[in-house]
Amino acid sequence: MPGRALDVLIVEDEVLLATELEFLVQEAGYHPVGCAMSSDEAVDLAKSLHPDLALVDVHLRDGPTGVEVVRKIHDDCGCVALFMTANVKRLPEDFAGACGVIGKPYSEHGVKTALAYLAVCLEEGHAPGLPPVGLELAPAYAQLWGLTEMPRTA
Repeated sequence: MPGRALDVLIVEDEVLLATELEFLVQEAGYHPVGCAMSSDEAVDLAKSLHPDLALVDVHLRDGPTGVEVVRKIHDDCGCVALFMTANVKRLPEDFAGACGVIGKPYSEHGVKTALAYLAVCLEEGHAPGLPPVGLELAPAYAQLWGLTEMPRTA
């Protein structure tokens, strides 16, 4: 893992999944800086903690608000978000400003590989190659990070 470890905010309302993600983030060498279970809590934590990356589920305690959370933390906090959801097909074409999505169920290896890939993208400003299996980049980020237009796979 090159450079500084990412600070990662976890936005997930299922306690077991949030705990698992926190463990995976830490085990991969990154810093889980907080966990949010609702949209308001997620936006407040993003504003106060300024994470490098937020892992966001679409369905939170207060409903299917993850898309709005991503828009707010992207627009208001400048935070890069990654959707982690079983509802990939419900994401808007622009990914609400998120850099991409990992579909649930995900594997430990898939999450760790995606985090390592995104760490390089965020640090160097370009992709080290095609995204790993299980990570779908948003078209805007694929272009930003120097990849040709990537079609949606879901």
